[in-house]
Amino acid sequence: MIFRLGFVAMTLDLEDCSPSGTVTYAAYNKLKDEAAKHARLVRVARCNINNTLRILKNSLALDIKVYRLTSKLIPLATHSELKDWNYVSDFCEEFERLGEYIRANNFRISAHPDHFTILNPIKPEILESSLRDLDYHVRLFEAMGLYDCRYKLVLHVGGLYGDKEKSIARFKENFLKLPDRISKRIILENDDKSFTAADVLEICEDLKIPMVLDVHHHRCVNYGEKLGELLDRIYKTWDLQDDPPKVHYSSPKNEKEFRSHADYVDLTEFLDFLHTAKKSERDIDIMLEAKMKDKALQKLSGELAEIPEITRLDKATFQI
Repeated sequence: MIFRLGFVAMTLDLEDCSPSGTVTYAAYNKLKDEAAKHARLVRVARCNINNTLRILKNSLALDIKVYRLTSKLIPLATHSELKDWNYVSDFCEEFERLGEYIRANNFRISAHPDHFTILNPIKPEILESSLRDLDYHVRLFEAMGLYDCRYKLVLHVGGLYGDKEKSIARFKENFLKLPDRISKRIILENDDKSFTAADVLEICEDLKIPMVLDVHHHRCVNYGEKLGELLDRIYKTWDLQDDPPKVHYSSPKNEKEFRSHADYVDLTEFLDFLHTAKKSERDIDIMLEAKMKDKALQKLSGELAEIPEITRLDKATFQI
């Protein structure tokens, strides 16, 4: 089994390189005129895009090809008061440059809309907001020239609302109404409280959506089934995709804050997962969700290189 490691959004390897600079609507609204407001948004967004390119260049030097974009790339892009802002036009050159680098170096890029972006809410206004957010993420991909639906959006099922079966039915109903440019990018992840890996797997099989297994979340909530009992079916949801199955991995912060992510990855537990995963004989990409971001990846990479049964093919790719 060959596996690659990736990380989420922020780098700790570079100084002054946040891709998630923000502008609150309150601060934006205090500015005196429209030109000043627009200039503030443009300055922060352009910095975010350029820093994303810096992160990718640094990642390439570290052989890291699996990366999750921040959802905060363009501040206030989905705010209802700025619905007429054509941010794609404002940053067409920056988007083009970023997308060209992604394609030229074959990065596996994804995004993970925030937890409030869900497809099964009871309130219509929440669904409307969620659809606006999904459209924003897809517009970012399209602005970069990433029209291929291999560039994915990770979603959770959403809330329980007191009735899991009705909540699942509502998710399916709304998913089937999505335009192809959005629905074909969605991959579904189990969460840490409500929808287990088994729940999500059934939805994915029904709707033919690739499933992202979150190992940490599975440890938080499950029906007693072991990962090995689910992996072959989870991986099969990726059979029609160009990329290998994707897995999220993090270690719990501690016993009391078990759902929270630790700074680094516990090597012993990670090796246990690898031994389970390799039985399925599928190559996988593993997105590390450790708090120390690329630093955690580099630390884990060094530790894996010392394991006799593991061969390090490059700084972020391994064979077991």
